[in-house]
Amino acid sequence: MLIDRFFKRGSDYLGVKYPILCGAMTWVSDFGLAKAVSESGGFPILAGGNMPPDLFEKEVDQWTTGLKHPFAVNLITISPNYRPQQEILETKKVPHIVFAGGFPRRKEIENAKKTGAKVMSFAPEESIARQQISFGIDGLILEGSEAGGHIGHVSLTILLQQVLFNFDQVPVFVAGGLATGKIMAHLLTMGAAGCQMGTRFVMTEECNVHPAFKKVFQKSKARHAISTPQYDSKLPVVAVRAIKNNGMEGFGKLQLDLLNQLKAGSITREKAQYEVENYWMGSLRNAVVDGDIEGGSLMAGQSVGLVHKIQPMNEVMQELVQDAEKELQKVKEKLS
Repeated sequence: MLIDRFFKRGSDYLGVKYPILCGAMTWVSDFGLAKAVSESGGFPILAGGNMPPDLFEKEVDQWTTGLKHPFAVNLITISPNYRPQQEILETKKVPHIVFAGGFPRRKEIENAKKTGAKVMSFAPEESIARQQISFGIDGLILEGSEAGGHIGHVSLTILLQQVLFNFDQVPVFVAGGLATGKIMAHLLTMGAAGCQMGTRFVMTEECNVHPAFKKVFQKSKARHAISTPQYDSKLPVVAVRAIKNNGMEGFGKLQLDLLNQLKAGSITREKAQYEVENYWMGSLRNAVVDGDIEGGSLMAGQSVGLVHKIQPMNEVMQELVQDAEKELQKVKEKLS
């Protein structure tokens, strides 16, 4: 197939049939979903999130022994449990490590690579991409602000022009608002090594989220997935994209309360940031696990407006690949 030519670099780097990544989604990317992604030819990513060290280690061990094909472990550099999680990985043999939430230092990248893992990080702009490559990163991920969960401030359209078109030293994977094989085909022709999706994989039979969570996704439009604002630079927060509900409004009230506490000197900035992350992890669990769609966090990318049915994972993967192949054939005909 024509698509194989465009898959090759990403597939060789990841060690899987299709360079289609299932993004790390806290409380969502469990072993069951990972197994389905892996067996369908894709590349699963374990969400470290703020997982307690003992639970994190058990999860890593389960993925290591239970999956036949490569996967990655995602570490959130701003998570309170980041350091102990990183130390655990230094004793393990995992195929890939993805740094997220912030930008890993040179030493952190070097320590990760000493384990034998290939290491990836996110690049929200040209200067960061250049820095990370100079630090020895093996691959980059461009995630546009259209994505769900914790996001940057720049759309994928801009990131493609700033980073993808200017760096070829390492494989560059793209994410944010992606849900179809057609768009995947065009991104591959632009030079992307592969594509990462999250929201699309929530809408699979193997994704073990609460049924009420999926029902919200089914009826939501792209405009319903909005990002949270930062009220004051005194309390730096990473924007989160989720479907608007009472949980989103609750986060606004939390920020105002924490800013008042900071002003009064009754809380440190580090503690305030911890409370912010703790809020999101807790409210996300309420929605994903318990089905609280009013007060919980409904993290979703704007691609939620493109997915309205629940399908088996293998069917989704084959649909993505086949639609990408058809689109490439159309492009080939136009060019000839």
